[in-house]
Amino acid sequence: MRQALEPRPTPRLAGDGSARSAPAPGDPGRWELIRALGALCGAPPPDGWVICDALGLARWSRAEHTGVFVLDLPPHASIHLGPEGKLGGVGADRVAGMWRALDLQPPADADHLGALLGLYAELGRAGDACRRDLTRRRLEHARVALLAEHLASWVPGYLAAASTHPPAAGWARLTASALAREADRSGLPAALPAALRDAPAAIAAGDGLDELLDALPAPVRTGFVLTHTDLVAAGRQTGLGVRRGERRYTLRAMLEQDPAATFAWLSDHARRWACLHRDSPLAGPARDWWAQRATLSAAVLQTLAGEPR
Repeated sequence: MRQALEPRPTPRLAGDGSARSAPAPGDPGRWELIRALGALCGAPPPDGWVICDALGLARWSRAEHTGVFVLDLPPHASIHLGPEGKLGGVGADRVAGMWRALDLQPPADADHLGALLGLYAELGRAGDACRRDLTRRRLEHARVALLAEHLASWVPGYLAAASTHPPAAGWARLTASALAREADRSGLPAALPAALRDAPAAIAAGDGLDELLDALPAPVRTGFVLTHTDLVAAGRQTGLGVRRGERRYTLRAMLEQDPAATFAWLSDHARRWACLHRDSPLAGPARDWWAQRATLSAAVLQTLAGEPR
């Protein structure tokens, strides 16, 4: 299997000037598209421009790419599934285990979306090329497990957040469409992904301020993505000053100024995310889990908006 999964260069894809739709099942470009979409989020300009051109996507500048994929929305599973909303930790270890199960050495960025999509495409390509039924079935099983456990568990929410950034919107929509088609073709297990089954507790009205500040930047705790760009928007809408720095620090400063307004904004933000999750094109148990967690957070934060702290 190791030989079958040797990494391959991202192919050049022919484009017609408009963004491609995801290939139908059986399209020979199926794996190339997924690999190219993964490469784009990890390839700062000008390296990724040839892929943008091939897919009919607008080129982004180096500053735009950095703003989305480095500063505001680093595409790492551990940030979205880990209890602290940070790189590394149990979230990264869980993904690395997938690589080791395939007898592959996990790369340093094993939980990066680009690496995961590249691995998914390589499993699909290897399965198509395999002549032995047993090996092909094992590759298919591994590919579906990767989709269910390490992509469907967090990527739809990530893409919903990325789609609000104009430079990345076309890429996010095309990636969501491609993954939805993969889920339709392969099917997703009825069971929740392990990362969501083992997720830490949701926020609660009885949590102390420090516990809330730890939880609010962690999507798996709240059901929503909260970026620094979101907090800047919150400052404009509430009239509060927004200090630059880590999100925890920024949130503390906003809560010190006006806790009711800050919690009310966060509650509205959670409700918007509950709707985004329900509208996700990638159906499955993870979608319902995320929508329910965001709905619960909205209720908790609305309660906190009416309580002095």
